[in-house]
Amino acid sequence: MPDLAAHLIGPHLLDPSLIAATGLDADPILIAAVGLIIAVFGGGFLAVSRRRGGGSKDDGADEAGTGGSTSTDLLDRPGEAPEAPPLPEIPETIEIPDTPEAIAPPLPVPEELTLAERFRQRLGRTRNVLGSSVAELFGRGVTEEAWEGLEEALITADVGVTASLEIVEELKRRSREEGATTGEAVLELLKQELRQALETPDRSLARATDDGPTVWLITGVNGTGKTTTIGKLAAVESREGRTVTLAAADTFRAAAAEQLGVWAERTGAQLVRKDEGADPAAVAYESYDAAISHGSELLIVDTAGRLHNKRQLMDELGKVKRVLEKQAGPLEETLLVLDATTGQNGIAQAQAFLEAVEVTGIALTKLDGSSKGGIVVAVQRELGLPVKLVGLGEEIDDLAPFDPELFVDGLFAGIADED
Repeated sequence: MPDLAAHLIGPHLLDPSLIAATGLDADPILIAAVGLIIAVFGGGFLAVSRRRGGGSKDDGADEAGTGGSTSTDLLDRPGEAPEAPPLPEIPETIEIPDTPEAIAPPLPVPEELTLAERFRQRLGRTRNVLGSSVAELFGRGVTEEAWEGLEEALITADVGVTASLEIVEELKRRSREEGATTGEAVLELLKQELRQALETPDRSLARATDDGPTVWLITGVNGTGKTTTIGKLAAVESREGRTVTLAAADTFRAAAAEQLGVWAERTGAQLVRKDEGADPAAVAYESYDAAISHGSELLIVDTAGRLHNKRQLMDELGKVKRVLEKQAGPLEETLLVLDATTGQNGIAQAQAFLEAVEVTGIALTKLDGSSKGGIVVAVQRELGLPVKLVGLGEEIDDLAPFDPELFVDGLFAGIADED
């Protein structure tokens, strides 16, 4: 039996003094039982400790595969505690902002730009499509391939297919007659053609010649920036010292009156509105009376841009215009707001509005965000209407009167210098 115990326990645990101290020397069977327990449970514990603690080749391979362990190392070193990470330093005092400027710093004051600078800076996308293309095409010479490339560039910029072909044919004729044999000469001729295509006798916004308020009716599809255009117009007019009334006649869109109300608060304008779903013509009627009572010099009327069907929308617009004309006579302006980023689709939208009301001019928004700035030429050519206002950005001053000279110069700013 002692031989069995020695086999199970191992000779290092059968030290006579140890056995005597435990009182097991009188019972070999009990010694064998204890050895069996140690072999089963203790051996597994020691094996785990060796694998996790490191001490053999196999241990190192296991740690490389698992990333090692720190928690089981503590079982091998019961007297040691893990080293705690250092505590972050805490300042003696913490400064808490207690002024509006510290909590929400004011936005930087936008850089004051001239109108010419705004056109140059904000027409970058169209310039990349049109201006740079022309410089590259004719930089290799005035060839038939260059003329075909110019046609494509004009069409891509949404000048329109027919207008693009006619402009190129006229440029070919003039280049032959005037001896334009370089890229710079052709570019100068192109600028002249575009300016001529945008010629119109008057782009100013008309104003009342009698004692009543000026009335501007604003139409356009929802999403074109119609209400924002009205708000910016009110801001410009208020800044110039004119009193303004805004009419929320788009009663079919829940957020329209609220949005116009925000602009009224910003600009100090009077707002006339009724409940959602009210008769738009009734709002227009009351707004004109309110403008007279308030002594406003300008009444700007927002109208619906979308109803259940086009016929219903056109009928409502016509009704609003008729009601206003009974009170005020012929309206000074009926402006159609178009989104420049929609390109030729904007012209198709415009046709529907022209059937309902007599439009006097175009406000072309988001011109800064479009690579299709040539739509200005297409709108004026195909609709026969002057572009009176353009949107060149988010700031109030970015709603600017359209200037063909500045527009064309902006399209090709820096192009000749790059050559």
